[in-house]
Amino acid sequence: MSMLTPPGMGGKYRITGDVYPRMRRPRRRGRIVLASLAAVVVLGAAGWGTMQLIDVFSGGDDTATAAARSGADCKPVAKPTVPPAAAFPKPAQITVNVYNATPRGGLAKATADELKKRGFAIGKVGNAPAAYDKKVPGAAILLGAPGAAKGAFPVLGTQLKGAATKTDTRATPDVDLIIGTAFKTLDPKTTADAALVALNTPKAAPAKKC
Repeated sequence: MSMLTPPGMGGKYRITGDVYPRMRRPRRRGRIVLASLAAVVVLGAAGWGTMQLIDVFSGGDDTATAAARSGADCKPVAKPTVPPAAAFPKPAQITVNVYNATPRGGLAKATADELKKRGFAIGKVGNAPAAYDKKVPGAAILLGAPGAAKGAFPVLGTQLKGAATKTDTRATPDVDLIIGTAFKTLDPKTTADAALVALNTPKAAPAKKC
């Protein structure tokens, strides 16, 4: 052993010249692995945070946002309220004058008799005035004061579909039923009764949709 050889270093570590072997510390692989894992976790968290910020500033989950707003705006409401029925007069409160504007005889009396059976009050019965005689091409005309448009006309109209309406300057509450050339007969009583019930049945307000 040379005097230049450190104690305990024999064999291949014998120093015979001025070149010394490099002394390396043992590698600590465990620490390197843990450090690598920590770096991966940090990078992943940073990437996730970046994506969240992008979503926030770019309007991200619009569907979820809209749903949340809709849920906030759509609060439980009470059942739809039913508005009161319009104050339509009863058939007995309506006086009907029945006039025949066709060449066919007996229509005014037969129609007036049927309306009386259905509860209407009957006024005058006869041929139509000259202004309407043979000048009503449709089934009939309902003629009355302006107020009849929201009262007597809808009620009398349940007895005869397709009748035209017209107002004049009269001050009385009676209405005229002027029979036209297309008239055949009043609607069947069952049909007219159902229409009258529907007219007086209030309609529910539409429910709020969320």
